[in-house]
Amino acid sequence: MARPEVTGRKRTHLNAAIDADAYSVDEFCARHRISVQLFYKNRKQMPRTFNVGTRVLISKEAAAAWRREREQATAVTNQALRVRQPAPMLSDE
Repeated sequence: MARPEVTGRKRTHLNAAIDADAYSVDEFCARHRISVQLFYKNRKQMPRTFNVGTRVLISKEAAAAWRREREQATAVTNQALRVRQPAPMLSDE
């Protein structure tokens, strides 16, 4: 990969997104390992966003609340699956 001083691109700090108070949709998706397409496809299940000019941002607090909601939904689903599963049969050998 070409060096930033050769290409004219700005250097970015890798920790900038980690320390930010708000994430762009791309940063949020990369951080949570989901695609941008999935984010927009499941828009109603994603965290609240806000606009700054033409940019769509997600606050750090909204991202944390979204993660808690997803974890709780998973826990409820897993609990329901455990209740429905029949007990394993023991063989008399």
